[in-house]
Amino acid sequence: STRREAETVITTDWTPASGCLHLTLDLPRDSTGSRQPRLLGRIRIRRGCRRAPGLHCSRDGLLFLTAGAAPCVHVLDLEGRPVCLLPCCTPGTGAFVPEDVAVTASGLVVVSDPIHGAVHALQHTAQDPGGRWVTVGTFLSPRGLAVDALSRLLVTDYLPGAVHSFTLSPAWEPLAPASMLGLEGPCWVGPGPDGGLAVSEEFGDVRLFGSAHQPLGSLGGWTGHTFGCPAGICSNSEGNIIVADEQRRQVTLFPRAGPPICLVSEGLGQPLGVACAPQGQLLVADAKDNSIKVYQGLKELA
Repeated sequence: STRREAETVITTDWTPASGCLHLTLDLPRDSTGSRQPRLLGRIRIRRGCRRAPGLHCSRDGLLFLTAGAAPCVHVLDLEGRPVCLLPCCTPGTGAFVPEDVAVTASGLVVVSDPIHGAVHALQHTAQDPGGRWVTVGTFLSPRGLAVDALSRLLVTDYLPGAVHSFTLSPAWEPLAPASMLGLEGPCWVGPGPDGGLAVSEEFGDVRLFGSAHQPLGSLGGWTGHTFGCPAGICSNSEGNIIVADEQRRQVTLFPRAGPPICLVSEGLGQPLGVACAPQGQLLVADAKDNSIKVYQGLKELA
């Protein structure tokens, strides 16, 4: 049977001249009922976005995203309303364009800067979004970022084929650095079960590592799943890994036990980034139409 569902589309435009976000609400649309998560809304980035944004949803439900050539991080709520804008600029290099973004439990915003081979950090609060970016690490070609269950920062280093892990002291100095080597084109990284991590290899597989950084094989090897081009990775509250596949145009959930589950296979043009909100919603960055698609929580599925 077919039922009508209301979908509110939230449009977010970035204006280079002012650096501001402008919101417009489109009229609700109809959609067809499905066993897959229902599309609730869309946050569109219409200007200045030549690639899919890096995105991260913090524990307090704020969406941090990078967009195209904009030297800033946008902070929105889950309905697309702007909270603040974090300009990206350091005293040594000036303005820089962030590639990916992650946020620690203490509210530290961390971004990768592949042009200058650096990772920068900024203390952020909604009451006082100001502050100064500090370089906390230098790498050859940093791209993806994540924070694992042990509060370690994870950085993919594309050209040398590595993932770096470290913590930060109260003075923001790197501590306990470690590197996982031998990867082929590592792009994105996300937390895995039991304090481990998962890394997507461009046109390859998703490699798994334990909490002590020991290799645990790959999702493809464990499940028999074939990836086209695995991209963004996240995990939900149950510890299941969720992977966006740019080539196959789908988002797949890999449960801790059982076969993979295709979450979204329709309406995606070029999914690159994924994130889970504290309330359970699934967020997918689609480079085809420069949008963040918001889907209902997995627990809400009938």
